[in-house]
Amino acid sequence: MDSGKMAVSINKAINTQEAAVKEKHARTCILGTHHEKGAQTFWVAVNRLPLSSNAVLCWKFCHVFHKLLRDGHPNVLKDSLRYKNELMDMSRMWGHLSDGYGQLCSIYLKLLNTKMDFHTKNPRFPGNLQMTDRQLDEAGENDVNNFFQLTVEIFDYMEWELNLFHTVFKSLDMSRSVSVTAAGQCRLSPLIQVILDCSHLYDYTVKLLFKLHSCLPTDTLQGHRDRFMEQFQKLKDLFYRSSNLQYFKRLLQIPQLPENPPNFLRASALSEHISPVVLIPSGNSPPDSETLVETDDLVGMDSSHQSLPENKFDDIFGSSFSNDPFNFSNQNGMSRDDKDRIIEQLYKEIAILRDELGNFKAESHRLVINLKGRIQELEAELAEQKHLREQAVDENEFLRTELEELKRRRQDTEKAQKSLTEIERKSVANEQRYTKLKEKYAELVQSHADLLRKNAEVTKQMTLAREALGDVEHSKKELEDSYQRVNEHTQRKAQEQIQQMDDLQGALECSKQEVQLLKSNINTFKQESQTQQKELEESVLQRLLQEAENIIQDALHQLDEPLYTNGSVSTDFLISRTAAAVESTEKLDETWKRHMSDTSDVSFVLPNLVQFAHRIGDVIMQGAQTRTSDKLSDSCRTCGTEALNYLSSLRDKEMQSGADCSQITATLKHIADFAQELRPPALDIKEEELGDLVEKEMAATATAVEAAASRIEEMLNKSRTDDTGLQLQVNEQILGSCTDLMQGIQALIMASKDLQKEIVESGGGTASPKEFYARNSRWTEGLISASKAVGWGATVMMDAADLVVQGQGKFEDLIVCSHEIAASTAQLVAASKVKAEKNSANLTRLQQASKVVNHNAAGVVASTKSVKSQIEEKDTMDFSSMTLTQIKRQEMDSQVRVLELESQLQKEREKLGELRKKHYDLAGVSEGWGDAAE
Repeated sequence: MDSGKMAVSINKAINTQEAAVKEKHARTCILGTHHEKGAQTFWVAVNRLPLSSNAVLCWKFCHVFHKLLRDGHPNVLKDSLRYKNELMDMSRMWGHLSDGYGQLCSIYLKLLNTKMDFHTKNPRFPGNLQMTDRQLDEAGENDVNNFFQLTVEIFDYMEWELNLFHTVFKSLDMSRSVSVTAAGQCRLSPLIQVILDCSHLYDYTVKLLFKLHSCLPTDTLQGHRDRFMEQFQKLKDLFYRSSNLQYFKRLLQIPQLPENPPNFLRASALSEHISPVVLIPSGNSPPDSETLVETDDLVGMDSSHQSLPENKFDDIFGSSFSNDPFNFSNQNGMSRDDKDRIIEQLYKEIAILRDELGNFKAESHRLVINLKGRIQELEAELAEQKHLREQAVDENEFLRTELEELKRRRQDTEKAQKSLTEIERKSVANEQRYTKLKEKYAELVQSHADLLRKNAEVTKQMTLAREALGDVEHSKKELEDSYQRVNEHTQRKAQEQIQQMDDLQGALECSKQEVQLLKSNINTFKQESQTQQKELEESVLQRLLQEAENIIQDALHQLDEPLYTNGSVSTDFLISRTAAAVESTEKLDETWKRHMSDTSDVSFVLPNLVQFAHRIGDVIMQGAQTRTSDKLSDSCRTCGTEALNYLSSLRDKEMQSGADCSQITATLKHIADFAQELRPPALDIKEEELGDLVEKEMAATATAVEAAASRIEEMLNKSRTDDTGLQLQVNEQILGSCTDLMQGIQALIMASKDLQKEIVESGGGTASPKEFYARNSRWTEGLISASKAVGWGATVMMDAADLVVQGQGKFEDLIVCSHEIAASTAQLVAASKVKAEKNSANLTRLQQASKVVNHNAAGVVASTKSVKSQIEEKDTMDFSSMTLTQIKRQEMDSQVRVLELESQLQKEREKLGELRKKHYDLAGVSEGWGDAAE
């Protein structure tokens, strides 16, 4: 059901005609709320109606709204609460009218507001108020206070229901048959909802009062009993008056309340209470027919009971007594006293049998009443189940339609999602594939655009020429047809046509010459385009050659820079980089020779050229970080010089044919040989002890890092307690960055352990972990070295941070420790990566953890520099009060201090170089590195 159909039904149900609301329109509105799960469409339509100016319209709105609150979707209440204040204002407005529908609308609006308040405070009560005894107990949560308050709220609710009931009857002229007129039915039809509500509210009130009397003193509930008595009399009277109206007789069967109200002071009276049930007949049979049948049955039952004592008397004393009960002549040997005693005994038995007969009649009557009540309850439940079944069928149909629509949408969505995923995957691949080409050939595209513009002009001219040629051919065809048609004409006409054909033939020849000229121009443009394309490719090649030379020159500059990192993991990496550089050099030489033989395309040369430059640069930079031998440094410098010479020969057209890369290849092999010679011997450790040693070192490293993290946390808490101002800010900034670094190192150690376990499980086969470590002793020793370096770096950083916080350390110590931790992390990742699978998830996690450690180490350096600058700004010297002589003296002292520091710096750098060379030698002896095979 769409919202348009529901809006039409709302407008048909709520109109200005003084007649009852048609059930089909109200039912459509109710089903609409279940379909859209709310009352948005209802309120949109109602807000357009002039409810404040037409009383009949407002009265019918109240009737429809009451039906929606009872039988509509539960969200109707939620959607209607926002209009509560408007309904109250409208109620006060209509209350100023003393006749007509004014007072009726005012009271009905107050009743609806009371109903919304009641269901808001008691959400367990459904809109139609149909609940079981168990649900009623759950609504009060088995708390006497809640039951007491709930009873008061039901009394208030019932009060407004009875007020509306009484006001409607008061407004009618009961002397006439108003229930059969349209105006009367307009006022009486909403009372059906009121009767349904009142029957449930009365039943719940009785049950709650009995429950309260079982828990509270009777004096406390005196007010409740008085209020119930008042409402009981009103409801009984209104039910009686309603049941006599012809309008209600054909629509529903109104229950009658008992003659006397329940006695709440007697707990057993609850069993005598019969819940009033409103029945909606399914047919047109008179409602009293069942009562007549039951009365006849009762009469028959009474008559049968009346004959019971006589039959029983005959069975006991025999038929002779019934024929002549006082004939004592046949009683042999019986005296008169015995006869009197027998007669008296018989009278007593007769009296007892009469009492039993009376009790039996009373019991039968009570059973008949109970059965009638049970029949009414079953009929009410049957009517309710029919109503619920109809609603369920309708709602099931709506849900089935919605389910089919949702299935169709889900299939469309899945297809669209699959298509979108495939498109995105292809888009990402294409984007990655063409990003580099887009950058390199931007100028070529611009040149092609110019050529395309020129080609467009030529194409336009050719198009014009073709159009002219087509016109000529079309004219020629027309002339030939004309010639055939006028062949019978005079010779003069024939000569004129021939002359015209000759002229047109001449024009055709001219057009063909123009076309040939245009074709030659196009060929010329194509040749120029090819020439420009070759020039552009040559320009791109020269530019990449220049960039390659710059990369190698930057790498050569690294040889002249001071050495800031140790070389404990650089030798094996240098050997692998050297092999890759040899491969790139040979590939570049091969592609360049092929380019010299076929100069039409240089695209296959460019990637090899860029790869060659980067790999040569990697070799030189790695050699710069592994400078433990002058021969190695000289070989790296020679390799860079030969590479520059080779690139220079490629740039010079005269020397391109004689370019040779054999010197580069030979130099690279020398570098690999030197690196192989520099590899120190392995540790003198028993192979069977390596497995235990790996586990001990990894555990010791994890313990050291955890202890360092705890120590830094303690220093941070102590600083927050003892320090204030700038000192507290400095300490928090430094210790906070150190804490982040320690957490990153802990994650790195855990990832390294997981990857190590995976390597042993995947590479060990059936061998034990100790056998695997013994079989790969070089790799194991490198892993031990890397683990020690990480743990040592964390411990040193903790001590350095402690001294800086206390004001006794140097900020440079933290910076150096950060660099050492980053280098040790790279060593650990490189050692683990050697044996790991290429697509290992643990390897990816280890690399991510390494990136986090490097980032946090950079954060420590940045925080240290920032804190250092803050302290230096605070300690800036004030020269405003110094004289010229004093300033000159300070300047000279500063210059002397600068010279001394520069001298010390040079000596420390030399000392650092020697220490690192010694560390390089000792690291190989004490811990060992992997060989080339590993």
